[in-house]
Amino acid sequence: MTSPEPDDASDDWGPDDHLHVGRAGAVLAYVAKSLVEDPEQVSVAASEARNRTLLTLNVAPGDVGRVIGRRGRVAQALRIVVRAAAVRDGRDVQVDIAD
Repeated sequence: MTSPEPDDASDDWGPDDHLHVGRAGAVLAYVAKSLVEDPEQVSVAASEARNRTLLTLNVAPGDVGRVIGRRGRVAQALRIVVRAAAVRDGRDVQVDIAD
């Protein structure tokens, strides 16, 4: 089974972002696009802070509730899956959902 890769220019991937974020960013984008009504508005930005990669997920304003879910359950599950993907690359990631 292959991991999802960033597939279009709508993701905020720089040439080096994909190399050091690896599976985590690709998994985040893939799952988020599967959850929302407007997948073209999904973007993932990566930055480094304190030995941790911060992945910021941006979605259309109408899709924020879908990504967060009731009582934050979808967001928590998304964070768990992305962290698990990052472990395979030996990375520590934090997922932030932009409002």
